[in-house]
Amino acid sequence: MKNKDRRSSGDRVGDRTGDKSRAPAGSKPGRASAPARPAASKPAQTARPAPRMTEKPVSRAAERAQKPAAPAPAVETRPLLSRQGDRPVERVPVILESSGAGDFHLIDSGNALKLEQYGPYRIVRPEAQALWRPSLPGHVWDNADAVFTGDTDEDGMGRWRFSKDALGETWPLSLLGVDFLGRFTAFRHVGVFPEQIVHWDWMKTQVENAKRPVRVLNLFGYTGVASLVAAAAGAEVTHVDASKKAIGWARENQSLARLDKAPIRWIREDAMKFILREERRGSKYDIILTDPPKFGRGPNGEVWQLFDHLPLMLDICRELLSPKAIGLVLTAYSIRASFYSIHELMRETMRGAGGVVESGELVIREGGLDNKTPGRALSTSLFSRWVPA
Repeated sequence: MKNKDRRSSGDRVGDRTGDKSRAPAGSKPGRASAPARPAASKPAQTARPAPRMTEKPVSRAAERAQKPAAPAPAVETRPLLSRQGDRPVERVPVILESSGAGDFHLIDSGNALKLEQYGPYRIVRPEAQALWRPSLPGHVWDNADAVFTGDTDEDGMGRWRFSKDALGETWPLSLLGVDFLGRFTAFRHVGVFPEQIVHWDWMKTQVENAKRPVRVLNLFGYTGVASLVAAAAGAEVTHVDASKKAIGWARENQSLARLDKAPIRWIREDAMKFILREERRGSKYDIILTDPPKFGRGPNGEVWQLFDHLPLMLDICRELLSPKAIGLVLTAYSIRASFYSIHELMRETMRGAGGVVESGELVIREGGLDNKTPGRALSTSLFSRWVPA
């Protein structure tokens, strides 16, 4: 599937899409000058009956237009495997907190907005979970370099308003020692999901400490920052995303990070098709990262629905784990569910495998203008992670 712009199974629709631009695969306007909240949606209008038409010859083009659209290709599936044995030990709730890293930190949040620092730019984007009032005065928000305006839904399109000079489409950023491009996309995203820093830092440490070759599979890999962090640490990486645009962006990032010779396979394909084929081949990975969208489409129109397809996706991922597996990481955005839902699913999936399943939320801590003034924690995502004992 397409991912992260966050997000189809490869292209994220709004929440990380290929254009979530985790896809998929990346925002709200400024505070004092913030646009008015979206008006309530208009009541649906009753469709008017079509006027009676007299019969007359229909052209072939009209005939084709009248034919119903072909149904979307079904996502390839297989039955869930029957798992035996005890479920892994659980560790809940776990709150993984980031206070920023490299060129990113969260400055302030409130009034359903967040003010972030991305390299040289201060950016205002929508954030529905920022229920409180901002800590910093309005003039700080008003001086943001870029403000996302338009649809405030996670998968809604909009545009960027630049309060000063118009900015270029891309600009250089760096996280965990990896250089990449930020980009102003039509889906509020900017090419990286910084709440994932905690997972990427964990993965980096695991790869460096393994003292052996480590294979990493990054599903719904979006713009490739996680893949580049893994490769820079010494891993052999397979990156899968259904978005042609996201894969192209990831290759740009690879060059910018000076990792052109790193062992990374860039795979543009429906995620489910890919992992089912890998299962048949007997392929194994030591670390699997999967960051699926709630809805998305693959390159050939395959439809991904998180609640329909997540159990099977995890089931297949378990089969792809190597005998010396280091971890299976799942994150889920913009869904109406408790972290306990994916926690219990992960424990069932890993029944009989031993180890520990730890689940909870990813949060980002406000740091103020200097990133040295800790403030409130903003919840960004649910996660569940299996690790061996």
